[in-house]
Amino acid sequence: MIVARTRSADETAALAAALAQLARSGDLVLLAGDLGAGKTVFVKGFAAELGVEEPVTSPTFTLAHHYRGRIPVNHLDAYRIDRIEEVADLALPELLDSDAITLVEWGDSVMAAVPADFLELRFQFGDGDDDRTIEARTVGNRWSARSRAITIALAPWTGEPC
Repeated sequence: MIVARTRSADETAALAAALAQLARSGDLVLLAGDLGAGKTVFVKGFAAELGVEEPVTSPTFTLAHHYRGRIPVNHLDAYRIDRIEEVADLALPELLDSDAITLVEWGDSVMAAVPADFLELRFQFGDGDDDRTIEARTVGNRWSARSRAITIALAPWTGEPC
């Protein structure tokens, strides 16, 4: 696990952009953390790095937004998912078979219903109002094969040498 710390929304977006540079079609990123912890800010920075020009907003009520960029981005929100059976409403299996990158806010609630091949990011509040701790964990081969690249990409926020 890699632990990174940001001190502002802009830093969280920059961290997301650094990870987006490593992303590939078909990747899955699960985002977990309390309300207001920075998940949507992360998706905005990630999508911007992939060339998404339209406004990125939380899909809390629509469940999913799809954005066009150099690589398409699926942005899902599982906040209102009460039972794992409801994951079908997100069409997650179909989205994972597409050429897009799929980011799921409240991803910990759907973890049991997705393939064991994703990047998990856990957002926690820090000491200051805008401080965040972001824990990154790879699960499965796709992201694990990029572990070294992830370590290097997150180095500006970990305080650790590459």
